[in-house]
Amino acid sequence: MKKKTIVPLIVFLVGICLLSVFTYNTNVQIQKDRRTIAKLNAVTYGQRIENDIENGIEITDTLKQLLINGNGQIINFSKVAENLMSYSIQSVQLAPNGVVTDIYPEEGNEAGKIDLLKDSKRGEISNYAKDHNITIIQGPIKLKQGGSGLVVRNPIYLEDKNGQEYFWGFTIAVLRVPEIFEDSTNALSKFKYNYRLSREASVLDKKYVEVDANCDKMIRPVTYDLTVGKEKWKLQIMPRAGWSNSKTLYLIFFGGLSLVLLLTGLTTLLFLLDERRVELKELANKDGLTKLYNRYGFDEMAEKMISKNPKEHCVAVLLDVDDFKLINDMYGHAYGDKALISLSENMQKFFPSSALLGRNGGDEFCILLPNCTAKEAKESLIEFTKTPKTFSYKGQTYSFCISLGYAEYPNDAIERSQLMRCADTALYEVKLHGKNGCIAYQEGFQSGVRKQLGFVLNDISENLPGAFMIYRADKEDDEIFYANKEFLDLAGYENLDALFKGTKKSFRNLICEDQQKAVETSIWNQIESGNMDDYIHYQLRRQDGTYIPVLDQGRIVESERFGRVFYVLFMDWQAMQSHYSEKFNVKDV
Repeated sequence: MKKKTIVPLIVFLVGICLLSVFTYNTNVQIQKDRRTIAKLNAVTYGQRIENDIENGIEITDTLKQLLINGNGQIINFSKVAENLMSYSIQSVQLAPNGVVTDIYPEEGNEAGKIDLLKDSKRGEISNYAKDHNITIIQGPIKLKQGGSGLVVRNPIYLEDKNGQEYFWGFTIAVLRVPEIFEDSTNALSKFKYNYRLSREASVLDKKYVEVDANCDKMIRPVTYDLTVGKEKWKLQIMPRAGWSNSKTLYLIFFGGLSLVLLLTGLTTLLFLLDERRVELKELANKDGLTKLYNRYGFDEMAEKMISKNPKEHCVAVLLDVDDFKLINDMYGHAYGDKALISLSENMQKFFPSSALLGRNGGDEFCILLPNCTAKEAKESLIEFTKTPKTFSYKGQTYSFCISLGYAEYPNDAIERSQLMRCADTALYEVKLHGKNGCIAYQEGFQSGVRKQLGFVLNDISENLPGAFMIYRADKEDDEIFYANKEFLDLAGYENLDALFKGTKKSFRNLICEDQQKAVETSIWNQIESGNMDDYIHYQLRRQDGTYIPVLDQGRIVESERFGRVFYVLFMDWQAMQSHYSEKFNVKDV
């Protein structure tokens, strides 16, 4: 997996991990803060509820005091009870000897006049309250008038004339639920808390029963324990939305996720930009055709290699393709490019990976062989020069040759530019000695040699005072290889491609059809008679279908690359007649 994929992936995973840890810690802190606030509210409203219930119990204490003061009698009970009533009190009752005799308001509560000590549901707990002289609370119970209530029974003991205590009975108050403490529970609901208020079933039953609640289920509630009389109560509360703040956590998580994705994207973008920078540098330093270093890239890398190891010997090499212009002209630039690509591939296969390979431009290539001398590199360079080099053209393989010159650092030069000039001088020394060779730089080689090679094929062929052509010397395959501009003008063709297309690259198709057999027979008879040259005149077929009389002077030569070929000069017969008829008495064909 590439670095540009791994690093952004690591950034993403690390970012997600950090975000998860941060979100988790934030959630823990939010829950901690919420529980702290919930505990404070539980204490505050638990104490208020405790006071509210105690206030309800105080009604029975007030009645008790009136009974003590009235020697067991309360004059005008209804009036007294009416003054004690509030919307949270369902009824006030008196139960002398445990039997309920007085109830206010009496209407609707007649069924409450029972013997508490003997009642199957109330007897046990009532007797316990009597025997232990403690106030008890029973409930919640369903009220016939609707709703629920808590029944407070306060046992009353008075003294007789002898100072002996005796059980008088109970003062009773029925408290409405949740009205008795609704200010507190309403406040909890307003502050968006779920709550549950519960109490021990009785002093005889420690199991908790629910008194009031605004929800069905509590999740990890905070609890405040309160005591009402001798009984234990507890208030449990929790935030209605839960202990976590989902909205905040969502904002943190998705905001953080956006940041992680942004960082991941930026990291990916940085790698893509860096990759693009490398690609652009590669494009700037590499040759688009051969993928070797271009001149700029080669010079830069060679300079670094030499400056990094200034005492280490190395060999600089310059080479080019012999007669490359001819390849381009005969086969086209596309196949010339194929020859260059083939040569670059040969270089990459032949030379070690430590070698620096480049293309200066055109058909010229450069090499820097590190950690070696000219003597050590000689055999290898000679072998490479002699190694066959080929390219394909229309299913056939054609060979080409190279010339190569080389120089050694620091023996021949102490600077890169000077070293390359020495290799260049050696290369052109090869050219002067017939090409297709390999020579090391020597003192005495003249850097001005290049000037002697200023006349290339194009200069010569295009400026010959006559039409010129090269074609294969084969009776069955007389393929045309090349023709100069003078010939193209003579035959009426715009360029070589038009000539190749119009003649199907066959020399025979340039001859008048009626003369083809006679002309070919004459040419080959002259050659087979031992002559290198042949002379013949005939009607040359032009592109537009017209004919022009020409004098054809050909020479057969042996080409290392193409085998036997004809080099032919064409002269306009009519022009010759016009200029030389008086001197040579030339007659028209």
